[in-house]
Amino acid sequence: MIPWRRVALLGLLSWLAPFVISFLIFPLKKANAPLFETLMSVVTLMTAAVLLPRCFRNRAVTVRGAVLAGAAWLAINLALDYPMFAFGPMKMDPGTYYSEIGLAYLIFPVFAFGAARLSGVAVRA
Repeated sequence: MIPWRRVALLGLLSWLAPFVISFLIFPLKKANAPLFETLMSVVTLMTAAVLLPRCFRNRAVTVRGAVLAGAAWLAINLALDYPMFAFGPMKMDPGTYYSEIGLAYLIFPVFAFGAARLSGVAVRA
């Protein structure tokens, strides 16, 4: 069984942590945009690596469950992020948002899939 309440709470953290860090390093975006983008990808990946084990703590993890949790985090991140970039001060159109920011959130289900497959305790679903 997937711990949906925990998935939702950690999904909020999966958005909040990179968001806060992006504010801290945002001046780097003007000085070196590729470095900023790379660091944000690493931060998102590290967030997934820290939160996924907490999501399934004291539970057997299946590949299906991990991917569903990652997909939920993808949806949560897009739901919280897109309105801010589409209607906030940046006013990004959907194509720009998804090509520059939104697709990076695919890290969550992709990482979850890989982690569950490599885990010694993973059970095939």
